[in-house]
Amino acid sequence: MYKQIRAVVASDFEAVNQVIVDQLYSDVALVESIGHYIIDAGGKRMRPVLVLLSARSCGYEGKEHIRLAAVIEFIHTATLLHDDVVDMSAMRRGRPTANEKWNNPSSVLVGDFIYSRAFQILVSIGSMDIMRIIADTTNRIAEGEVLQLINKHNSAATQEGYMNVIRHKTAILFQAAAECGALLAGATDAQRAILRDAGMHIGMAFQLIDDVLDYDGDAATMGKNVGDDLAEGKPTLPLIHAMRNTDADNAALLRRCIETGGQQQGSDSRDSVLQRVIAIVRQCGSLEYTRDLALKQADTAIALLNQLPDTPFRNALLDMANLSVRRSS
Repeated sequence: MYKQIRAVVASDFEAVNQVIVDQLYSDVALVESIGHYIIDAGGKRMRPVLVLLSARSCGYEGKEHIRLAAVIEFIHTATLLHDDVVDMSAMRRGRPTANEKWNNPSSVLVGDFIYSRAFQILVSIGSMDIMRIIADTTNRIAEGEVLQLINKHNSAATQEGYMNVIRHKTAILFQAAAECGALLAGATDAQRAILRDAGMHIGMAFQLIDDVLDYDGDAATMGKNVGDDLAEGKPTLPLIHAMRNTDADNAALLRRCIETGGQQQGSDSRDSVLQRVIAIVRQCGSLEYTRDLALKQADTAIALLNQLPDTPFRNALLDMANLSVRRSS
C-alpha cells in the first residue's frame, strides 16, 4: 500500500531525496559519513510524504514543499541519532545504529548538525509561520524525550502519561508535517486545522502500532529486536494495560521487568522472561486493546480527511491513515 501512496507524489519524492543528499554536504568527512549512513538506511519517509500530500491536497503547485519535506526528514533523522544514544540501541532498520558503528559522541554531534541544517533550509524557505511551527515542534519533541526518560523503569506509569509521551515524542512531528504543508499551500483555516489534527491522529496511531509490534512483530521485518522496549525499561501501553488486567503474581513480574529492563530473574534467562511477558500481554488482550486505540485514532483522521475535496492526494492521505494501523514494520 505504501508504494501506491508514494506513487501519487513520485516525482516530488525523488526530488526530496535529492535535496536530502545535497544538503548533507560538509567539509567534515565524519559528518557526511554518519549522515549518509542513517539516511541511506531507508525507512518509509512517511513524514516527508505527509508534507507533499498535504500541500498537494490543498492545490499547491510550487516547489518549496520539496525543501519543507526534507526539513521534516532531517528533524526526524536527528531525533533518531539522539534516541539511539539515549536508549543505547544497537540495531535500527536491520543494521547497526550509528552509535554502535561509530560512537555516542559522534552520533550526538552529527544529530546536532542535521538539526541545524534543517533550520538553515527553513530560513531559505522564508515563512515565519512555518519556522514558528517547526521551532515549537522540535521543542515539544525534546520535552517528549525527557518525559520518556523520566518514565523509564517506572512501573507506576499510567495510560494518560503514556499517551502524553507519544503525543510529544512522535505524533507532533506528523502534525507539523501536515499543517506546514497546508500552510505553505495557502490553505484555508479550516483545511489547515483538518490536516493538522489528522496528522496528529495518524502519528498517534503509528506509535501505538509501533509499541504493539515490539511484542508481536518479527525482528527481520521490523529491523529491530522484539522486546527492545522492555529491555530499555519503557512502560508502553501493552505493559501498562496488562498490569491492570492480570493477577497479582503476573503484575508483580511485569513491574519487576519494567524496573530491571527484563533482566534475568532467578533461574529464568532474559529470553525466558521476555517470553513470559509476551504470554501475559497476549493473555490479557493488551495487544488488541492497543490496536483498538490505534484504530480509533486512524478512524478520527479518516473522518477529518473526508472533509477535504476528493483528489488523488486526499485519497493517498486516507490510505496513509489506514496504513498506520495495518503495517508489520
